[in-house]
Amino acid sequence: MPSAHSSPPTRRQLLTRIGTLAGSAALYQAMTSLGHAQGTDFKGPPALGGAKKGTKVLVLGSGLSGMLSAYELRKAGYDVQILEFQSRSGGRNISLRGGDTVTELGGATQKVGFAPGNYINPGPWRIPYHHQGLLHYCREFGIQLEPFIELNHNSWLHSTGAFGGKAVRYREFASDFTGFTAELIAKAIDQHKLDDLVSEDERDHLRTAMKSWGGLAKDYTYKKGNTSSLRRGFARPQGGGIDGAPIPSDLFARDDVMKSGLWNWMAFHERLDMQTTMFQPVGGMDQIGKGFTRQVKDLITLNCKVTALHQDQKGVTVTYNDMANGGAVRQAQADYCVCTIPLSVLSQLDVQVSDAMKAAILAVPYASSVKMGMEFKRRFWEEDDQIYGGISFTDQQISQISYPSHGIFSKGPAVLLGGYMFGPAAYDFAGMTPKERLERALTQGTAIHPQYRKEFSNGVSFAWSRVPWTLGCCSMWTEEARKTHYKTLCSVDNRVVLAGEHASYIGCWQEGAILSALDAVTRLHKRALGAA
Repeated sequence: MPSAHSSPPTRRQLLTRIGTLAGSAALYQAMTSLGHAQGTDFKGPPALGGAKKGTKVLVLGSGLSGMLSAYELRKAGYDVQILEFQSRSGGRNISLRGGDTVTELGGATQKVGFAPGNYINPGPWRIPYHHQGLLHYCREFGIQLEPFIELNHNSWLHSTGAFGGKAVRYREFASDFTGFTAELIAKAIDQHKLDDLVSEDERDHLRTAMKSWGGLAKDYTYKKGNTSSLRRGFARPQGGGIDGAPIPSDLFARDDVMKSGLWNWMAFHERLDMQTTMFQPVGGMDQIGKGFTRQVKDLITLNCKVTALHQDQKGVTVTYNDMANGGAVRQAQADYCVCTIPLSVLSQLDVQVSDAMKAAILAVPYASSVKMGMEFKRRFWEEDDQIYGGISFTDQQISQISYPSHGIFSKGPAVLLGGYMFGPAAYDFAGMTPKERLERALTQGTAIHPQYRKEFSNGVSFAWSRVPWTLGCCSMWTEEARKTHYKTLCSVDNRVVLAGEHASYIGCWQEGAILSALDAVTRLHKRALGAA
């Protein structure tokens, strides 16, 4: 997650940022090397079939990867059973609503107090347009989607060390950064500083492009006027009647724009995984989990705490505690196993796999993440600030405030995402009590929205590192670990194959779980038929 920096950038850093904004290829390439921001290669569901009659497969975990594995395997003719640790299916695909209870490791318990119809998605909360695997199954399972508003030009950008600590509109900052950058490039053209890089014809084209891209005046300068204000907004908007003439807005000082670090957030929206169009399920992200559950509900046994996974040349044996019956120790046997337990948990269990697979399981740490769901008495961001969906960013620990893309213009209380933290900030928040987290989020949010405390009603925090069934938000491969262990992790280990976002190049996204499951069941099917 990029963050804004208040310290002035070096010239090299500035040019690097400008290059990133001009085209996101460099950032995309860097993210791809770590297994994030990938466009996906979904080509349709697997064409499995011809399973040997009576062949049984145990699936451990009823997240999306587990349920999809079971769905496709049953279609192929396998006898499938799913064992799930929680009292619900869906895994990290979850929404919290009024009346729900969140209990963390350590015992801290929160009861969600949201008004009816309101919710927060503490796990996945948006779907990129190119995650075609997930979108395919949403269509197949009748899960209704709607647009998710990622970029809002009227949202806020905030840095404690820039513009006197005051938040500025995204559109104002983006217009000025683009304009000043275009002016610098246009001046370099006129001063023949680029003669060794571009031809005379290219110089003419580039000069024209900079004028249009940056909103420059006829003399190729970026300055206060109608041209700039048509992008950044007017001091007095266009009106009707005799006094309807607009008044152009003042520009920010170029030095303040360039040293603010807020251009990081412009680059954020250029990443492939953050580009429009994005989607969300109607009624909460857990509608996807519920849609998948409807396909395989009869196969799922809940409250099964797996403690061991053993295998030999004839089959697999899974030992688990039946938590619905006092923790009674039970065993389930099958010919094969698809294990979707997060590696953060699986690494602590008695798992009988090859040494190479054990090393792969141990090689992938999980990210710490915290989300804050905060309910307010009214949609003040819409009524007072004309912000409808989108995200405001800050260099404070809460990182961002995301406004709901659903229920726009509705009356009464509404919930926004009052903080989304990774890394050190997430560990700091996870170490607080739920009450302390809300207080910190309120204090930091007030720097962007002065109405925060007055309008606040109640809230809930979700610290993924304190969730017993995942112990973290998602897998965080390093490039070196992926080179060494990734192929092993995705391979069939005798009669066991792993699946989940951790076994994909789209880590931390639901699409990773989908594509991993399809790959895992295809490999397992070939193994069962003796083809590989």
